[in-house]
Amino acid sequence: MVDQCPGASNIRMPRLEIKTCPKCGEEIEIFSNEASAKCSKCGFVIYNDLLSCVQWCEYARECVGDEMYERIMQQLSERKGEEEGT
Repeated sequence: MVDQCPGASNIRMPRLEIKTCPKCGEEIEIFSNEASAKCSKCGFVIYNDLLSCVQWCEYARECVGDEMYERIMQQLSERKGEEEGT
């Protein structure tokens, strides 16, 4: 793995963030390496934009590792499908 990439630090060493559901006001926990999280109260899905470097960086697979890269790309693909309504 690449040790110096500042964009991947949130993926390799995830941080927990607490966000407020815009629909019902419930707290939603989302880790910095997750693409999305669902509100446990109303089901609203929030998205995490911190994963974008994995989409465009030519060193992403090397930087975060094969398993994490595949998981992130799958999450991003699912997110795209949800946004397109498929």
